[in-house]
Amino acid sequence: MSVGITILSTSWRLQQRLGHRKYSSLLRNKAFINGAWVDSKDGQKFLVKNPSTGEELGDVPDMGAREAESAIEHAYEAFQSWKHTTAKWRSQILRKWFNLVTENQEELARLLTAENGKTLAEAEGEVGYGASFLEWFSEEAKRNYGDVVPSPARNKRMLFIRQPIGVAAMITPWNFPNAMITRKVGAALAAGCTAVVKPGEDTPLSALALAELAEQAGVPPGVLNIVTCGRENAPAIGKVFCESPLVSAISFTGSTQTGKHLLQMSASTVKKASMELGGNAPFIVFDSADVDAAVAGAIGSKFRGTGQTCICPNRIFAQSGIYEEFCAKLSTAVSKLVTGDGMSPGTSVGPMINERAVEKVERHIEDAVAHGAKVLTGGKRHKLGGSFFEPTVVRDVPREAVVCSEETFGPLAPVIKFNSEEEVLSLANFTRVGLAGYFYSRDMSQVWRVAEGLEVGMVGINETAISADCIAFGGVKESGLGREGSKYGLEEYSEIKYLCFGV
Repeated sequence: MSVGITILSTSWRLQQRLGHRKYSSLLRNKAFINGAWVDSKDGQKFLVKNPSTGEELGDVPDMGAREAESAIEHAYEAFQSWKHTTAKWRSQILRKWFNLVTENQEELARLLTAENGKTLAEAEGEVGYGASFLEWFSEEAKRNYGDVVPSPARNKRMLFIRQPIGVAAMITPWNFPNAMITRKVGAALAAGCTAVVKPGEDTPLSALALAELAEQAGVPPGVLNIVTCGRENAPAIGKVFCESPLVSAISFTGSTQTGKHLLQMSASTVKKASMELGGNAPFIVFDSADVDAAVAGAIGSKFRGTGQTCICPNRIFAQSGIYEEFCAKLSTAVSKLVTGDGMSPGTSVGPMINERAVEKVERHIEDAVAHGAKVLTGGKRHKLGGSFFEPTVVRDVPREAVVCSEETFGPLAPVIKFNSEEEVLSLANFTRVGLAGYFYSRDMSQVWRVAEGLEVGMVGINETAISADCIAFGGVKESGLGREGSKYGLEEYSEIKYLCFGV
């Protein structure tokens, strides 16, 4: 069978899966470099599979270092003209891209669910969330202000201007394959930078669909480039991104271990780095809390995306006065969650992304039980098989359990008892990462103390839905560098230049 027939076959299977003939215009089986849809130089491809069914959705180019270098060169060439465009014009391009993403929200969501596994409702929410960054940065492009500085000398005038940093290389994850691209690329393009993106190996189709819509919106050739690759070639592309002298900024969302490696490689060219790395979010329920609200918040945050989000609660602390009530209500609520194919109506928890992810959850549960914890609900692979795992609640987890120090990234809710505010702050902060934290309390004095005492970049107080286009997303400690979204998002892709005029 010829390559062309193979692509048509895989595309047809995906279109049948999605159930939308309209979607065919967004389905792409090639990478996007310099405004062209291209294969890898050696013709190699890798398969994209549906984690719910194991079905092969299609194959895309398995690119390597040569293609990454080519994409960077084209991005650098495009930057020479893109940096001189007006903020208003870039704003209009981003707005057109936003409109197209919004118009195609359902089709993009179905594709996202097919390759990622999250429920269709969550996928639609992610596409809307992702689109919001294009809208936000279309507006912020016109507000990338400088400053006029009061001069200490009568014959001098001093001011700061912001200029685009250059080519930005981006490595995005599989758990939010739409929104993590728009959050990074939207800011970069608004600032006047060009972008080269390597999407997650498990979910490249969402990235390619976004590139198709960007092209339709009028993004010029070379301004946005998508380099796809399988897991084996990812390190080589990351190395090129970090060591190329043509790349001025590197942005990465993923594990702390990988982020550290990228920072080490980037040191040779002293790149500006934006890193959104691992989390180990504490979720604290105090005696004064509304327990029912805390249970609802824990479920909404912990099991969204099957627990595969960087800011979901990883350690749940419940104070002794409400501990039994909280454990009982949480277990009952979690036992009612419906596990299944994300495309199926009524599904509340989809599959995990792959077998490795399932094995990690199993190890964490086995370790917790070995240390004396008790499984209240779930605790094993789901009867559906594959990478499905039962939503799990484990109580009486001691601090020695590995789940207290290592991010699970799965549908496991470990509950830990504490007695005092001082004790729980010590436990919550006893980690080398600090991305997000949550707590429930109706004691206003306590609210201020705990909010200020948690060593994290973002705090949810009686609330777990904390993400938005207007907020500065990022962490402290080993959870990363820089911020994404908000008015600060442009700073990752801008340089401040000082001008001094003699008058």
